[in-house]
Amino acid sequence: MEKLLHLNPSHTALPDCYAFPPGKVPPATSAAVSLPVIDLSRSRDEVRRAILDAGKELGFFQVVNHGVPEQVMRDMETVCEEFFQLPAADKADVYSEDRLKPNRLFTGTIFETGGEKYWRDCLRLVCPFPVGDSAKDWPGKPQRLREVTEKFTMLTRGLGMELLRLLSEGMGLWPDYFEGDLSGGDVILHVNHYPPCPSPSSTLGQPPHCDRGLITVLLPGAVPGLEVAYNGDWIKVHPVPNAFIINFGSQLEVVTNGMLKSIEHRAVTNSGMARTSVATFIMPTEDCLVGPAKEFLSEENPPCYHTIKFGDFKRIYNVVKLGSSLNLTTELKSVQKDI
Repeated sequence: MEKLLHLNPSHTALPDCYAFPPGKVPPATSAAVSLPVIDLSRSRDEVRRAILDAGKELGFFQVVNHGVPEQVMRDMETVCEEFFQLPAADKADVYSEDRLKPNRLFTGTIFETGGEKYWRDCLRLVCPFPVGDSAKDWPGKPQRLREVTEKFTMLTRGLGMELLRLLSEGMGLWPDYFEGDLSGGDVILHVNHYPPCPSPSSTLGQPPHCDRGLITVLLPGAVPGLEVAYNGDWIKVHPVPNAFIINFGSQLEVVTNGMLKSIEHRAVTNSGMARTSVATFIMPTEDCLVGPAKEFLSEENPPCYHTIKFGDFKRIYNVVKLGSSLNLTTELKSVQKDI
């Protein structure tokens, strides 16, 4: 528990173990590059085109008029902030450094980082779908956490599945292409909490990485902190009110044989305000074989990725370390080349 950053909010100096050497944390560009904002209330044809264009260009976009009530979003933000404000004793039973434990509170990242430390506390919740009795394994405090989180999870998973249907239609696949094992794994929620940091330019909240699942639905909170790799730079993401930020995971890149990309992103810190965000990850089942779909293959476009079980993919793609260039994580095709 002593490792949890938010339990010691009076850091006056950045501990040495969190500080990276000069030049290892390049700042974001000042160029005015914005994520596309897609209004899901527009015509289905228009939305399909917009999602596909955004996916090819940036791999990230924001959605508004998405069907998740604003009150559900605010309730989730509130209950998550309340969780991190609880006394340490009320969170002791959920804290764990065991990476195999499904529901846990921890500090840092889920990746192997070679000893590098990151300025983040995270509550990880696993949700079989439908949620059912699994909610009883979530923290019992705050009192409304289980109820609010279950409702939020159902709605954000539904949003993610609708976006996958729109993508399928836009790419000429049948609408339910991503139903079944490709999206049937446990839904994973990461409640990310980034306390104020005494030296934001010297560390990161999360390392540059690509999400390993199918698609991610992020409730970003009001405090900026997400940055996305784009054309050799990092661009700052400015959340639109009541929007979710969407990004494609590595499995979507594999299925489309690289037509859609899973893009590197990172979380930065700030010295003035804590930031809390909630990521909903839609994943394949552990035993699901994922490879390029035949619809994306031809003589001119042979498979760029191997077909492997998702569980094996996670074990292979599990190392993230900072480097000297923007290409800070291993490129996905290189991850698979020796399989």
